[in-house]
Amino acid sequence: STYQAWIRFSNQDGTIQADKARDIRGMAIKLMGVPGDKLLDSERHEQTQDFIVISTNVFVTKDVQEFDALIKAMTGSILSKIFFFATHWRVIWNLVTSLKKFANPLQMRYWSTTPYLFGNTAVKYSAIPHVSNPDAVPSDPGPDYLRQAMVRQLAQGEAVFDFTVQLQTNADSMPIEDPGHEWKESESPFRKVATIRILQQEFDSEAQRVFGENLSYTPWHSLPAHRPLGGINRARKIVYDAISTFRHEYNKVPRKEPTSWDI
Repeated sequence: STYQAWIRFSNQDGTIQADKARDIRGMAIKLMGVPGDKLLDSERHEQTQDFIVISTNVFVTKDVQEFDALIKAMTGSILSKIFFFATHWRVIWNLVTSLKKFANPLQMRYWSTTPYLFGNTAVKYSAIPHVSNPDAVPSDPGPDYLRQAMVRQLAQGEAVFDFTVQLQTNADSMPIEDPGHEWKESESPFRKVATIRILQQEFDSEAQRVFGENLSYTPWHSLPAHRPLGGINRARKIVYDAISTFRHEYNKVPRKEPTSWDI
């Protein structure tokens, strides 16, 4: 099957900063025209399915409790930061290795980090780009050079990704409840199940920027067959809904799922 989709690229940091800053980047995919009842009661009859992937292959913490402690430390005193990081070495490693500079969001690999139901097993997702001549980070990058790189590439041609799944083959070495633990590709390689094709286009308009601002993505925009798994995903169900509700109330725009490419 072929599905139309809206794809939004984003950053992780909660503050507005120049693109040259090290950060985690995100790719959120919203398929349209997907039949079947969905998981969210309030949107059970919507015809959309979301997939959310980011530019690192592991989540920064092992569970919700540790993530909550990380946020409190990052927003707390110097002593709270020292105490947290002195006792959470893996969090430091995951943060250091995930915060990177990138040249072009259309030429990066993305991972789900968290698992999802897949038949009688679980999978993680990865979007792998087709890149023949990769861009380099500019020597003197402007504050919006990542957007400019995307504009330039899509003005010249399309962007293509393989959408892949990694099957859980060992519950001990590939845990559901600890997304901070890497599922080794040597143990279970990613397998292609679909092609993402972003057509040649002009997307850098104010109308599309506003439209993208008011889209809502969540792993729980999903068919039961692809149900999100693990504590981090269970927390996302609450947090993503609260953020979306706040943003739409603040922008004074109703929240609704798209049904086509028309803005």
